[in-house]
Amino acid sequence: MLNPELIIDRLDQIRTSTNRMSQLASLKKETFLADPDNFAIAEHHLRRALEALLDIGRHILAKKGFGRPEDYMSIISSLGQHKVLPPQFADQIQGMAGYRNRLVHGYARVTQEEIYDIVNYPHLAPNGA
Repeated sequence: MLNPELIIDRLDQIRTSTNRMSQLASLKKETFLADPDNFAIAEHHLRRALEALLDIGRHILAKKGFGRPEDYMSIISSLGQHKVLPPQFADQIQGMAGYRNRLVHGYARVTQEEIYDIVNYPHLAPNGA
């Protein structure tokens, strides 16, 4: 049985993080890069949103009997295959599952520019704006 509290909590975390990243995306690149706190905040919220998405995905896949994903990318892929996420959207964001590993394990190589580019990527913006 699905745990609605877990899902609602993680969705709230995703909403909070994406709203904060949207605020940072509104900054001009020079302004974003001039303040190292912008990078730290964006990186933090990107990681939290990805972790929350993957938590929800694992939970839904397990509780609905959709199998046990082998890795983070297969969580997103399976969510698309089972139409928990729109399949086209799942395809668009599937690479972000691997990026979660970069944020956690390869954090020392993550640059301000790449975080800026990710928070400004059109397909990740609310309503595809």
